[in-house]
Amino acid sequence: MERLGDYYPLKVCMEENIFNVVALKIASILARVELEEVKILTVDGSPHCLQLHHAAEEAFKVTRSKCKLRHFVVAKGKIVEVSRDTVKISRYLSKVSLLASRDLLNSPKS
Repeated sequence: MERLGDYYPLKVCMEENIFNVVALKIASILARVELEEVKILTVDGSPHCLQLHHAAEEAFKVTRSKCKLRHFVVAKGKIVEVSRDTVKISRYLSKVSLLASRDLLNSPKS
């Protein structure tokens, strides 16, 4: 495994891998290796990539890991950090719908 600065990058394609397998792999790593931080980086807007953020959250939940988890997406060519709460909210379409009707419909189009 090749090191990149302070990190060991791993990659996965959620179009080719099953969510449960990926979540279990992440959980297995968390259970066996003492990590300081995990960063998830995906493409913004991809339904497949969104699953990786959810798989990581699920792995952290079941392992009760104290390791820091951070989420990032590439949006319009820039890396943007996304809060864990935002990832959690994105699982619930009813909550997203409520937030969208309150905030996004009243804001200027980007």
